[in-house]
Amino acid sequence: MPSSGDNGGDAGHVAGANARFSVALEVDTGDAAREGPATVGWLLDPPDSQLVFKPPRRLKSASGPRSHAKSVSACPAVLGLENRLFEVVCPVDLTLELCETDFGEPAVRNRDGALSPVRDDALVHLVHLHPREEWRHPDRPMMQLRLPYVFVADEPVYMSQLPPFLHYTSTPPPGVMVPGRFPINVWPRTLTWAFEWHDTGRPLSLRRGEPLFYLMFEVYPHSRAVQLVEAERTPELEAYLREIQGVVNYVNQTFSLFKEAEKIRPGRLVTPKERPR
Repeated sequence: MPSSGDNGGDAGHVAGANARFSVALEVDTGDAAREGPATVGWLLDPPDSQLVFKPPRRLKSASGPRSHAKSVSACPAVLGLENRLFEVVCPVDLTLELCETDFGEPAVRNRDGALSPVRDDALVHLVHLHPREEWRHPDRPMMQLRLPYVFVADEPVYMSQLPPFLHYTSTPPPGVMVPGRFPINVWPRTLTWAFEWHDTGRPLSLRRGEPLFYLMFEVYPHSRAVQLVEAERTPELEAYLREIQGVVNYVNQTFSLFKEAEKIRPGRLVTPKERPR
């Protein structure tokens, strides 16, 4: 731009006669040279048995053989989405229903009672019903399943937790799963499965081995594949997880702490776990 001492008339005349512009767009990725698959680590915290909490797995499409070039099974848009989805399956068989305490407060109980494979003390740890003031709607109770899954990455990766929208069930649930999205490279924390109960008169049936939710990972460039590996519980990762987990109970709007978390984050958090041969 001309300074206050420039001849503004001459500059305007030249620009009007023959103006050319060059625009350069730069995307700050943190590492422009990223190639190959993006590595995402997962672990259980606490390290519960994988006999109950199964490892997350890449979604297996239910598509049949490609009998036609224009079939849905050959659609690149469909395949591009399905190839980026992973699923976590339900760890238990459980039928829950809403009830009230002696004080008129909402509560959740195990409908199967003594026939349930889940003990009462385990159910108390697994299921959490939010207080009424934390609900999104006054007539729709909110509950969570506490899960031990943690996902972490050493490069910018956003993870979205989504309902299992490709899984068909003849009896739809009495509400909706609450999805979420956050950066696992700076904010690795244990997941929950959040559920908003719309039809409060119907029970919620969960079946072991059926998809509980999907995971989708956003990486840069977007064409890169995602490699999921079990992460070693290194001292650096353990210490960082304690820092993150300790914040949630004391601070609202925790996303505002991302910049502070980056300052204390170790350089490397993902070390693939070596399995005994």
